[in-house]
Amino acid sequence: MSWSLSIGRIAGTAIRIHVTFLLFLIWIGAASYASAGAEAAWNSLVFVILLFLCVLAHEFGHIFTARAFGVPTPDVTLLPIGGVARLARIPEAPKEEFLIAIAGPAVNVVIALVLMAFAGAPMQAQHLAAVESSKIGMVERLAEVNLFLAAFNMIPAFPMDGGRVLRAALAARLGYVRATEIAASIGQWVAFALGFIGLFYNPLLIFIAIFVYLAAASEAHMVGLRAMSHGVPVTAAMVTQFATLKPTARIDEAVETMLHTSQSEFPVVDEAGRLVGLLARGDIVRALKTRGPDAPVGEAMTADVPTVGHRQCLEDAFRVLQEKSAPAVGVVDGQGRLVGLVTAGTVGEMMMVRDAMPGRFGAAPWGRPAGV
Repeated sequence: MSWSLSIGRIAGTAIRIHVTFLLFLIWIGAASYASAGAEAAWNSLVFVILLFLCVLAHEFGHIFTARAFGVPTPDVTLLPIGGVARLARIPEAPKEEFLIAIAGPAVNVVIALVLMAFAGAPMQAQHLAAVESSKIGMVERLAEVNLFLAAFNMIPAFPMDGGRVLRAALAARLGYVRATEIAASIGQWVAFALGFIGLFYNPLLIFIAIFVYLAAASEAHMVGLRAMSHGVPVTAAMVTQFATLKPTARIDEAVETMLHTSQSEFPVVDEAGRLVGLLARGDIVRALKTRGPDAPVGEAMTADVPTVGHRQCLEDAFRVLQEKSAPAVGVVDGQGRLVGLVTAGTVGEMMMVRDAMPGRFGAAPWGRPAGV
């Protein structure tokens, strides 16, 4: 995720903190200091840090459960509104998605129970409304907030865990695509409700509502793309007319090529036509500033670009795009020579064609109810 800083790794997963989270800590400390002095500011910061450690534990509940099903977990990012664990893919099996989704809230419940059992934290629901008050013990506040996080995350709205639990329950009968459409629609209505409540009570709910709405729309769009790509040959969606660069070419040659094309990514190929790297427009601009126009393209390109064979399905290329977070996937022939490129944009264009010609492409097994 952009605008985030890596602070370490746990069990192979990178821990990242978004810049807005650091600004949030500064704001909390300054507001507490202005209202009640240095001690209150320190107590508020300690509480927020402990709270986000609980959020991190929540995300690792998802991560470790996902790994049990063979799903890679590259990183987790802490934001002011919570944490986001990035999974390379979402399991399509309803049972697996259900267990991954429920694992996060379960961690919060366990934390709350441990605090109540071993730290003697009494639970009083009325304290939740004044959870920021220093008159309430920090351990008690943590226990109550963990229960609140578990309950809040079970709201049936993407990207919260309840939305994924709902999709898993619906997918067993309606199919993955239809289940996602229903869960995403519910998520967007929940977003409208949160935004409306936020207008009168808490502006933070407005930001949460925007995040929920966009995440629900993105999830539905992504699942639609994957459904469309199932069983379709990769050659049907790959770009075959594109400009290439040699690794020995100079950056000023890349600039000239960029100005005469509409491409966003430029494949870098060797003399035999094999893909050795990818040069994006941003890479070209950065190389001009830091290396100069005479620097070779090979020094500025991104190496190790993922590839798929020309006989594979578009679904394979799309999965690689997601798992590797790559800007493009190269399509190669039997000799390893580059014959095409697949990007998220080309897949999206094909989806528009499918929508315009509803009889041409089907949703294949994704759209069918289980057992059909």
